Amino acid sequence: MPLSRADAWQRRHPVVGVPLAVVYKFVDDQGVYLAVIMTYYAFVSIVPVMLLATAVLGFLLDGNPELRAEVLSSAVAGFPVVGDQLGRPEGLQGSVGAVVIGTLIALYGSLGLGTALQNALHVAWSVPRNSRPNPFLLRLRSLGLLVAGGLSLVAVSTVSTVAQVATGLAADLGDAVRWVVLPLVSLLVVTVIVAVLTWAGVGRRHPLRAAWPGALLIAAAWQGVQLGSTVLVQRNLTETSSMNQTFGLVLGLVAVTYVASLALVFGVQLNVVLHRHLWPRALLTPFTDSVSLTDADRRAYTGYARAQRHKGFEEVDVTFHDDPAGP
Repeated sequence: MPLSRADAWQRRHPVVGVPLAVVYKFVDDQGVYLAVIMTYYAFVSIVPVMLLATAVLGFLLDGNPELRAEVLSSAVAGFPVVGDQLGRPEGLQGSVGAVVIGTLIALYGSLGLGTALQNALHVAWSVPRNSRPNPFLLRLRSLGLLVAGGLSLVAVSTVSTVAQVATGLAADLGDAVRWVVLPLVSLLVVTVIVAVLTWAGVGRRHPLRAAWPGALLIAAAWQGVQLGSTVLVQRNLTETSSMNQTFGLVLGLVAVTYVASLALVFGVQLNVVLHRHLWPRALLTPFTDSVSLTDADRRAYTGYARAQRHKGFEEVDVTFHDDPAGP
């Protein structure tokens, strides 16, 4: 049968079997919902955090327009879709009310984002429920991840600033430095940051080297999101009315955070598939019980079942009977 030949072929070719296994794990883990939860909290936290940062900078940089311009041209202005709006000079006017309200909303969204990120990591790595952090420790770890993420943004901003200076100094070297070397350096920096954060977010339950493939995928997707959002704003939002610009910016921010969340989920699941060798999968395993399971299928389904263990003294045994489609 054609399906049997296609199944056998994809099992023999990792270039097809690995991506298919990642997609199947994405479906098994309900990756769409994991990404949606992260998108919600990211959307709630991103704008308040940035507005809070600009408000604080409004206090600190009052009377220093030159330094203010330098800040505006760095990390805030470079954020996809809304960076230009948040980076305008009028956005740096600080007020006590803005700081208080922004702090409360940013704290809610940021803690939720850290919790959603850890939940996605735990689901992807099939961490048993009793081995996951308790609600208090979970939020403390979320704060730790947020601090690490904030420091990472500072590092990325620093690299971006150094890259801009290097571009000016090396202008005579041609476009190779600007369009190849500098994006590659940025890609490597983001890859290192994502690898460390995803490794620490799951409690260092796997070697750090297992986080590199997915981190590279996530970093490349983030650069693609930045480029795509820049093109979107320049081509579609510059000549529209103020109301359309507002709706466009909101929808664009939602789209950016959703795509970034999807990339994060896919990247983490790529790490799991490669590290635990969860491939090849049976071609029809998501669609029917009449299928001959592979060893990777059995390992995956065993992990899903054991992830539901709620107590340390609870024992979960997984048994597979003869495959209905077997000989």
